[in-house]
Amino acid sequence: MQEYLDLFQQLDTFMQVFWGCAIVGSLIFIVQMVLTLIGMDSSDIDVDFDGPDTMDLGGGIQLFSIKNFVNFIVGFGWGGVCLSGVIGNYFLLCLVAVIIGIGFVMMFFYIKKQTNKLEHNGAFKVEDCKGNVYDVYLRIPSERSGKGKIQVSINGSIQEINAITDGTEIPTGNKAEVIDIVDKSTVLVAKK
Repeated sequence: MQEYLDLFQQLDTFMQVFWGCAIVGSLIFIVQMVLTLIGMDSSDIDVDFDGPDTMDLGGGIQLFSIKNFVNFIVGFGWGGVCLSGVIGNYFLLCLVAVIIGIGFVMMFFYIKKQTNKLEHNGAFKVEDCKGNVYDVYLRIPSERSGKGKIQVSINGSIQEINAITDGTEIPTGNKAEVIDIVDKSTVLVAKK
């Protein structure tokens, strides 16, 4: 072990930074990966900012997180180590290493976005009802004078949704077609 420390101390400051980032970042990355695989992914701590903008990129992806920082450090460190023999100018080497670090973060965003597409959310969406015909569960009063209910079955889920109509009253047991979505819990129907 002492010989590795001696080799590390013989490196110039730039190479010590690159090797330090590469080794420490890789160790943290491995710990994060193991925690993720065993279901204890507590390493991705949300950082609260005082301002209203948290830089949330959607789909559970945040710009500033510990995982993104670790991904950047790993890319920066290994980019600098691997290209040190090719690029002699330290400013250019640091610039390229920063670009590689940003590339690692962007690659994480891409992979996270693609895996989010694989997740199937069986949650009921009222928008899926539009254009379909359903049974009236509770009488729907005429000309939007009150709300009734229709019974909807989508993706194996049976829901009761508030329904209104612009026409005449639709009695219980009749069929009604969903014409439009009024809000997240109410639809506009017409007698079928």
